[in-house]
Parts: sequence; C-alpha cells; structure tokens
Amino acid sequence: MAGNQIRPAVPTAKPEAEDCRVVDAVVVEALAVRTPSGQAQVRLLPPPTVSCELARAISLWLDTSLQPLARGAFTRELTALRVGGGHECRRRNRQTQGQLSEHATGRALDIFAFQIGDEKQGGVAVSVERPNGLEQVRFLDAVRQSACGAFMTVLGPGSDAAHANHLHVDIQQRRAASSRFCQ
Repeated sequence: MAGNQIRPAVPTAKPEAEDCRVVDAVVVEALAVRTPSGQAQVRLLPPPTVSCELARAISLWLDTSLQPLARGAFTRELTALRVGGGHECRRRNRQTQGQLSEHATGRALDIFAFQIGDEKQGGVAVSVERPNGLEQVRFLDAVRQSACGAFMTVLGPGSDAAHANHLHVDIQQRRAASSRFCQ
C-alpha cells in the first residue's frame, strides 16, 4: 500500500544459522491505513525487522481491524504500536532447549502497547499488561479476537507467564490452514 515506510533489512555481518534466517527481511517503520479523512500511518516503535510476509499480515490487520476498532472505542485513530521481539534468533519463551521461536525467522511480533491519537494532544497509550479501565479492557479483548482471525498464533496475558505483558502474534504454518492457536 502506498504510504508504507518499509525498507530492506541490512544483512548482519555475522552469518546466522540456517534456522534463524529471515526470508525477505524488512524493517517496518510505519504502515499505511485508511481513515475517514484519507490515509494515515501507524508507526511501529521501535521499527522491527520481520519477514515481508509478516509485514503484509500486520498491514492488513492494522487497516481492516485495528484502525476501525480504535476509532470505534476511542473516536481517535491508532497512531503507533509499541513493539519488540521482531527477528531474534532464540528458542520459544527464551528457553535453552526446545523448538525455535517464530521470532527466529522474523515471522512473529510482540506488541506491548497501542497508541491512540497524538500523545501531545491528549492521546492515550493502551498497555497490554495494564489496561486502564473498562474501555481499554474491552478494546484489548476486541484486538485479541481480531488477531485470532488474522494470525496463526496469538498469545497474551493469561496464556502463560512468558506472555504476561504483551500480545504475541505470528504466522507459523500449521497442518491445516484453518487451524489457529489463540490464547
């Protein structure tokens, strides 16, 4: 979509293990979304390195689900996502053994907060870990439900201790395309 701020990721100086390579790695600074007044951008802070395939899934989710949810809940636009855990060569839940995380291939993203409106003009940050009031709790519930339709795996507070403070989304391929893991 025009208006996206995405650039190719610079290859690391140290070659990574085959299991930790990102196919079509990109750095996502901002993604374009449609608004009633035209087009706007949602910034990803700090800009994560992810696969182009994940960037596409996030872009579609932002445009078709998150922006309308923010507008409906707060009558303001979603302006930024506070994120972490883009590409990182590690195992699931930072364990020393076991399967590699989808973060290892850039096919996962962790979201810690949603910025609604401009911070300098009374905007609100909705923390995944500590929502402030019923309005934010309901917004986060709706966000999680929409993520369960947009991604193959969604984990957040209540799923396990490793995801108590953020929403993890990924596009891990499963045996059946209709199979999703949502907690």
